[in-house]
Amino acid sequence: MNIRELRTFWEEEDAVGVVEIILVLVVLIGLVIIFKKQLVSLVNSLLSKVTSQSNSI
Repeated sequence: MNIRELRTFWEEEDAVGVVEIILVLVVLIGLVIIFKKQLVSLVNSLLSKVTSQSNSI
């Protein structure tokens, strides 16, 4: 490997975007797993409010 090949390899950033997306997804999935109970109760309460208010219309 010569200097030019090393420089082009170092400057190539195509894989960096993929790694960033994977890390963001891992963090989001982790947050969903950690706060699963709170998220389920929040969604259930929102749906019950929507259902009760739609019945009153």
